[in-house]
Amino acid sequence: MRDNDISRRRLLGTVGAAGATGLVLGAAGGAAAHAAASGDVPTALTTLGSTGIPFHGTHQAGITTPLQARGHLIAFDLVPGAGRKEAAALLRRWSALASGLMAGRSAGEGDTGVALDAGPSSLTLTFGFGRSFFDRTGLVAQRPPQLDPLPAFSSDQLDKKRSDGDLWVQIGADDALVAFHALRAIQKAAGEAARVRWQMNGFNRSPGATGKPMTARNLMGQIDGTRNPKPSEPDFDKRIFVPSQPSGTSGSGTSEAKYAWMAGGSYAVVRRIRMLLDDWEQLPLTKQEQVIGRRKSDGAPLSGGSETTELALDKTGPDGKLVIPDNAHARISAPEQNGGAAMLRRPFSFHDGIGADGTPDAGLLFVCWQADPLRGFVPVQRKLDRGDALSAFIRHEASGLFAAPGGPEEGEYVGQRLLES
Repeated sequence: MRDNDISRRRLLGTVGAAGATGLVLGAAGGAAAHAAASGDVPTALTTLGSTGIPFHGTHQAGITTPLQARGHLIAFDLVPGAGRKEAAALLRRWSALASGLMAGRSAGEGDTGVALDAGPSSLTLTFGFGRSFFDRTGLVAQRPPQLDPLPAFSSDQLDKKRSDGDLWVQIGADDALVAFHALRAIQKAAGEAARVRWQMNGFNRSPGATGKPMTARNLMGQIDGTRNPKPSEPDFDKRIFVPSQPSGTSGSGTSEAKYAWMAGGSYAVVRRIRMLLDDWEQLPLTKQEQVIGRRKSDGAPLSGGSETTELALDKTGPDGKLVIPDNAHARISAPEQNGGAAMLRRPFSFHDGIGADGTPDAGLLFVCWQADPLRGFVPVQRKLDRGDALSAFIRHEASGLFAAPGGPEEGEYVGQRLLES
């Protein structure tokens, strides 16, 4: 058992920095259940397939969990007439379902059978509430100011039908069928309480596909996520998670109590960012690197060193010009250029075929986590909006902001502290 744990943790290390919820469970799950029912001898699962992530904990899974190979983002709206009671019943169903699926168990009666011979495969389901959820459930007084609408940005070309939503679910797994199985189960469990508003599907590199652990690449070919905050950093929790005693906007104890349900939670900004790949790929390599401010081969800053070397923002070349251009993406988005603003970026790439304009409908399902989006995402995006060289090659097409409460304790469902307050 100890050898298995070591190998699994080593495998997780090849995907990204393991977070607080990255405990590994040795569960054969759905495969064993199917074998018991059919009388067949269960097929042994690989380390990849048998890796499970706990549903219960201080924080929800899928935030600090290492990047998974497959993902689905899906938003729901409560149906007309549904309110707090129906929302609570729905979250109970979803939480019970997520707990079982993440342990590799069947979805129960009506299971589609898609993942019968698979284990949990690092499956996570993460739940969040949109601003409109509080209006629909009569809980406006408990809506935190961090859910105030994001400001408009000049580069936005947002499709309202693919933005926002009452409820949001992030699904990730290292197996496409396991992820799809969870998606269908969540959709079916919504029952008559909620309807799908939008759905987006994404992917990342498969665990173990590279010869050594490395930061993921996006569809532009760039190493993406080098400056992500790491759980090992002393201020990580402060930046990413809402503290147990959050600071009230008015400084009163009453204000703090209203939002106590978010303790241990985090805020997710979700953006569908289309990459104009045809235009990007016409740029010579040197120009691409100047737009980003990093070498494409290894992610090192143009000022020298390796991927993790700090940016030498004042360094100039023989021509007297800045080595990292003043409009380079890496420079403008650097925390030291934004008053220390930081967010945990946890995206998926997407490719949805060819768009109406004849170019690839592909890019990034940008998901970032922070304790306060008004201090994390917003100031950085405002600065990028004013002069980022990368802006000419991307298009923000959808947007959402969601409050993901802390992880449920045993016997609780996600959001119980809000819905039963």
